[in-house]
Amino acid sequence: MTDDRVPGEPRSGDSGWRCAGLRWSLPAEPALLWRHPERGERASALSPGRPIAFTTGAARRCVGVRRGDRHTACPTAAAIPPTAVSAQCPECARLDRSYSVAADTRADDPRPYDVYLAWFGPGWTKVGITATEREGARLLEQAALSYVLLGRGPLMAARRAESVLGAALAVPDRIPYAAKRAARDAVPPPPERAAELAELHARARALTALPESLQVLPCAPVHHDAAFALDRPRPPGPAGLVQLAPHATVAGTGEAVAGPDISLRDADGRALILDTRQLAGWPLTTADPSAPTTAPVRPTEPPPSPPAPEPLF
Repeated sequence: MTDDRVPGEPRSGDSGWRCAGLRWSLPAEPALLWRHPERGERASALSPGRPIAFTTGAARRCVGVRRGDRHTACPTAAAIPPTAVSAQCPECARLDRSYSVAADTRADDPRPYDVYLAWFGPGWTKVGITATEREGARLLEQAALSYVLLGRGPLMAARRAESVLGAALAVPDRIPYAAKRAARDAVPPPPERAAELAELHARARALTALPESLQVLPCAPVHHDAAFALDRPRPPGPAGLVQLAPHATVAGTGEAVAGPDISLRDADGRALILDTRQLAGWPLTTADPSAPTTAPVRPTEPPPSPPAPEPLF
């Protein structure tokens, strides 16, 4: 790619290209994906300070199903609502879920899995599992500010451990996005996050119900301050959430990427959040970075209160 303006890469004259969303790869590098029915995929790296400017096309279409390096296009190129979080039609979403670890259809998966405890904000810690071979990319995708691995083992042992932690320590397996976004406005220093994770890690290790086939790992917190550009100075003020629509322009300078969210500042100095889950499926053409943002912008949702811990035993 030679154009410094990220969307709409590939060049706007290349018809048939659509944004396929954001992907994190290691070492901690986010990129926008582009897919063409005949030319395959390309990626545009996202880095702080890079202009981000595009205009959406007439309609958003289903992105189909991607498994590893294989992509299956949506057979009907179904239309997707402009602001829907999912870029898949119901049929493709069902097919995608049937391949998911969460669907309990892959009990014979031979790969090792990691059980993790992820920190998203004060009072917001979750448990989850991820394939060991992904080396933490899943935590970047989820916008975890810090995390620690608890154990490693076969898929069903990891699933069992996840269930035990949820019941015994009242640790959820999902965190509301409003809570994740709000937490990034005032992030406690890494030592405070590490201490909270270490305390939970110790409580988890003490549980007698963990599967014997799970290898318990030492407490070694990982922080994503640099990956999410949280260590860079940012102008104060609340950010607005971009609401994409047909033939709408978004233009500005990228400041940070955390999970699926791109933080940018437009020509009027407004702080904006672009949820790339809503960007997937749109055809995009390149716009001038100094152009006004015409896409609707609404206030971000207020964060919910953290759940009160209610361990069962």
